[in-house]
Amino acid sequence: MRLGIVGAGFVANFHVTALKSVRGVEVVGVTALKGAEELAGRIRREDLGKGKVFANIADMSREVDTIAIFIPNFARIQTVEEIAANSSNLKMVICEKPLARNVTEARKMVDIADKSGFKTAYFENQIFMPSVLKARGQLVNCENAMGPCHLVRSAEEHGGPHESWFWDPTRQGGGVLCDMGCHSIAVGWFMLTPAGQSPTYLRPAQVSAQTKLLKWGLGTWKAKLLERGVDYNKTPAEDYAIGTVDFTNPDTGQKVTAQFTDSWMYDAPGLRLLMEAFGPGFSYTVDSLQSPAGIFISDAAAETANAELALEKSQSSRGALVLQPNEADLYGYVGEWQDALNGYRAGENASLGWKYGLEIVRLVMASYMSAERGAVINLQDPKVLEELETYIPLIQQGRGGEVL
Repeated sequence: MRLGIVGAGFVANFHVTALKSVRGVEVVGVTALKGAEELAGRIRREDLGKGKVFANIADMSREVDTIAIFIPNFARIQTVEEIAANSSNLKMVICEKPLARNVTEARKMVDIADKSGFKTAYFENQIFMPSVLKARGQLVNCENAMGPCHLVRSAEEHGGPHESWFWDPTRQGGGVLCDMGCHSIAVGWFMLTPAGQSPTYLRPAQVSAQTKLLKWGLGTWKAKLLERGVDYNKTPAEDYAIGTVDFTNPDTGQKVTAQFTDSWMYDAPGLRLLMEAFGPGFSYTVDSLQSPAGIFISDAAAETANAELALEKSQSSRGALVLQPNEADLYGYVGEWQDALNGYRAGENASLGWKYGLEIVRLVMASYMSAERGAVINLQDPKVLEELETYIPLIQQGRGGEVL
């Protein structure tokens, strides 16, 4: 795979870390508004490819056969249109989650890909977490004998995003529900799905959700955001989301439930992914903060430390800290690259293509609709599905003050 990367921010760097554990990818280069030189230099130093800096997508597309989109949500459509205009050499286009800010944008992404003919990969790393896959593999005999899981709880929590645009609901698409709810809903759907079935085998039935502005709605914390150019007095977004998605097994009629919890106010060691799955007579748990390793930094040494080198979104630079030696693999980034490679080599979409990403966006939008209206959203009602096609949450419109 001759890869070109669009974007050079936090997530692009995280994916470059993951690619150190993936065979069969040459990172030809990068194009980005800022940070391209630094990321390209790292690519060359770590012997991952030529690491050229390209002025634009058109120039890069002449030397690559795959492009990965690692840029802010508000710039996705324009970027995909530019890729499509220069897609004659492309075999695959990869897009980081979420696919888009709403169903209208997501469907446009899918339509552009269909018309241009390139294959797609939607990057949802948590489905490829080795701990999740290993647990499912260990329990497959139990599942075959007793039946699949009927309840899953999934959570992603940390103290808040790095970049200012993430906090702006009009540019990002919302708050924590858009940012991280897409992860939790997707992995919940996957963990409930019977072994051997497709990612969309279970049919979404209904959604119930709440969104709240708690920590980052307080004066002190709003002031910190204002220093970064984000005004939550004018355009607030949720920092906490909780809900359930109910699914139906199309063959047996069994009803199953995925609970999700996401927050930007988790002041603890750092990013935590927590999943629990319950089946008839068996269960499993995944907690990303459980590690065999740890470090200690004294007050005297704290000024020299960069705690986030030990754990993403670390909240402290001193004391006893959790150490995860390979976060890119732990969180499933390595696995999703291998999945994209499998599709690339077969001339097919990855197992999670953009049409799957569209379905995740739909469930996120249904969650916003539920929270906004204080009602359960029936996803088997054709009128509701039609409404979701053009629905823009009030929070995404910049009118979060009306509902938070």
